[in-house]
Amino acid sequence: MAVSAGWGAVSHGSPGTLCSDAMVTIGMNYQVLEGKEEVFEGACRKVLEVMREIEGHQDSQIYRRVDAGENAQYLIVSRWSDEDAFNHFVASDTFKKVASWGLKDVLAGRPTHTTYREG
Repeated sequence: MAVSAGWGAVSHGSPGTLCSDAMVTIGMNYQVLEGKEEVFEGACRKVLEVMREIEGHQDSQIYRRVDAGENAQYLIVSRWSDEDAFNHFVASDTFKKVASWGLKDVLAGRPTHTTYREG
């Protein structure tokens, strides 16, 4: 397990190295209610499986901060061919169902997303 700045790998999406031709990387930050970590990680695994089939998605990895204190903090790093592909996924019914369920039962607050562009 790689650990950097308090973050440890939990699981990952597509195996292999990251694609060098990716145009955008999205960092999705989540705070999870105490005791709900396993539920969140299980849901993430399912979403990552679905994402493997989405056009424009290249790779995703999930990390858990190991020194976060009371609420567990997670970071999902997701690489996409372009920002439109990511926005299409976030607008999908699949993502909306997972996101609304998480806000109600698992997350300590709204997730935040940061976009990193290459080049």
